[in-house]
Amino acid sequence: MDASSDEGVVTEEVIVPRRVGQASAEPWDVLSPVDIEDGSGSAQNRLLIKGGRVVNDDMMQDADVYIEDGIIKQVGTNLHTPGGTRVIEAKGHLVMPGGIDTHTHMQMPFMGTQAIDDFYTGTRAALAGGTTMIMDFALPQRGESLIEAFHRWRTWADPKVCCDYAIHVGVTWWSDKVAQEMEELTNEQGVNSFKMFMAYKDTWQLNDEELLESFKRCKELGALAQVHAENGDVIKENSKKLLELGITGPEGHEMSRPEEVEAEATNRACVLANQVNCPLYVVHVMSKSAADVVSSKRKQGHVVFGEPIAASLGTDGTHHYHKCWRHAAGHVMGPPLRPDSSTPKYLMDLLANGDLQTTGTDNCTFSAAQKALGKDDFTKIPNGVNGVEDRMSVIWEKGVVSGKMDPCRFVAVTSTNAAKIFNIYPKKGRIAVGSDADIVVWNPHATRVISAKTHHQAVDFNIFEGMEVHGIAEFVVCHGRVVVEEGEVRAISGMGKYVPTPVFNPHVYGRLEERERANAPCKVERAPYEGPVAQLNGQGMQEGGIIPVQQETFYTRGPTRSGGVNLHDSSFHVSG
Repeated sequence: MDASSDEGVVTEEVIVPRRVGQASAEPWDVLSPVDIEDGSGSAQNRLLIKGGRVVNDDMMQDADVYIEDGIIKQVGTNLHTPGGTRVIEAKGHLVMPGGIDTHTHMQMPFMGTQAIDDFYTGTRAALAGGTTMIMDFALPQRGESLIEAFHRWRTWADPKVCCDYAIHVGVTWWSDKVAQEMEELTNEQGVNSFKMFMAYKDTWQLNDEELLESFKRCKELGALAQVHAENGDVIKENSKKLLELGITGPEGHEMSRPEEVEAEATNRACVLANQVNCPLYVVHVMSKSAADVVSSKRKQGHVVFGEPIAASLGTDGTHHYHKCWRHAAGHVMGPPLRPDSSTPKYLMDLLANGDLQTTGTDNCTFSAAQKALGKDDFTKIPNGVNGVEDRMSVIWEKGVVSGKMDPCRFVAVTSTNAAKIFNIYPKKGRIAVGSDADIVVWNPHATRVISAKTHHQAVDFNIFEGMEVHGIAEFVVCHGRVVVEEGEVRAISGMGKYVPTPVFNPHVYGRLEERERANAPCKVERAPYEGPVAQLNGQGMQEGGIIPVQQETFYTRGPTRSGGVNLHDSSFHVSG
């Protein structure tokens, strides 16, 4: 969006929310009309990516990749492939695993409205940017069945998704029923992660006792506990004070949720989870302080993972103070972007060196009209920003082009680490024989300028507006199908599949059993005590010659004429 100023009035060009036509779903093994017309019938089943440099999280090699029936069949040079195989020339390009966005909220009902990007426009945009799998959240209302919420999200997603997806489930209240349903979700529905909120008081927030119970239950089930780490009690109190002071604009959102509020909750969550030996995943790490907590706890041996997002890595919270209300409101999310402009670089450094592990987007988009629900009260501005389409390019620009990480680390933080942490590796997150053919052919030298005018999302605003980035997904392959070709998105609604995430992931739980055994408390063996035991009678302790202490009375002089303390007074006695 182009901002301009005329006589002190700040305005922005309004971009109408996109209305993207939705293509009909087709089975994976049926060719689309486009394939029949161009004579590439076998191309959907057999594909050769030739001449590129294959990049995994642990190695790079010049190799060709042969795909058949949605699976990688060969990786190497001088491959023998059947006739009729479609060939993609990838010379000068990087061939990488498709991205995995660990944190999205497509068409989520929130704060009286619903996210404008649904599972079709959202996943279509994800593919355009090189992401071939998202992980969304089923969030029940307080008192609602977790299983019913899960199935509602599946009903929304299955007919629309253009790429694969998994679901985290929110634990937004606590009871024996919730504990039972968590077991059913892990055993029967392929859910291995549950998200607890320490914010959104009176709606989703759990207290410390409920957090402990939910962490214990996750540990019993072999699931990964996730937390939205902010102190909801402090936020509610701060918001009330700011509104009373007449601060109603988007800047109040950031003021009510300062950095230490996120850091305190992050530390508390780490301590609680560690006390019950439960692995923890901190979603959307937004500040230096919270990131330092995660880093410090990992150094202390805690099993904890940190997830910065595209927004916290690519922009900052100074936008909350923009003179244009619409621009400022477009950046409102929770936890908020931080006004410290050095935060993105700091988080990228920790991501590059391993203190933080994955990257999501918290993609939860609302139009300008939806954001305007809070035009007179910042607590009513729907929280959420974009990112699902631009995550890969933003991280490449801020991470690789800046020299903070190499392409292998880029693959780790955008794909492989997520696959490992959520137990879908090496099916996802790797280019190897037997892995799913979810691949991005990446042009590291091409550039583009991010804009709401050109992005594929339905939302009318982009927090990265005007940012020039290197790195473009020229070809994207999902399940062996070419779904993006030289910038043209050819995805079909319903093409994606739900991906179950098994529990007791060795990458997460592999060291917990031994850790628990090694750190188990030990009883001290000693002879029993056989001496006298005092008896209490309500007046003091008498048994064993113990006499109740009588309170000594001291005389106290009054204050001096001037009202000061009389220094002649003292409680000191020569007798001691």
